[in-house]
Amino acid sequence: MANGFEEAAKIEPVRIRGIDGQDVGGNFFELVGGSATFEKLAKKFYEGIAADEVLKPMYPAEDLDGATRRLQLFLEQYWGGPTTYQEERGHPRLRMRHNPYKINQDARQRWLNCMEAAVDSLSLPPLQKAEMWAYFDRAATSMLNTFED
Repeated sequence: MANGFEEAAKIEPVRIRGIDGQDVGGNFFELVGGSATFEKLAKKFYEGIAADEVLKPMYPAEDLDGATRRLQLFLEQYWGGPTTYQEERGHPRLRMRHNPYKINQDARQRWLNCMEAAVDSLSLPPLQKAEMWAYFDRAATSMLNTFED
């Protein structure tokens, strides 16, 4: 049985709404192709991470497959798909989980470069690509924890 905090900490899926506030044509997860899309995104992203000398040490070398799966599950849930991430790991606590690492402007830009290659690999329609990219840009900025080189 969940306590009040766990209930309040659930991730709310993103919904595209029209001017009238009503959901438009399903949820984003479904609109972009479901799990297959997010699996491809996560795999392509981690290909970039593995090749980046600044970012690679921030990720578990012995568990890149696990990190890839966790990113996929998180993004699926965030965009309105299955709640597997929440069921397995609880609240994402993104800032807390990333706090041990030095995330400065350089790391942010490198992360965005990896994510941009991953998003581009999906060949999404422009509106969906822009929606996804806006989230990643905000997320990358929210992880900044130092302005030191």
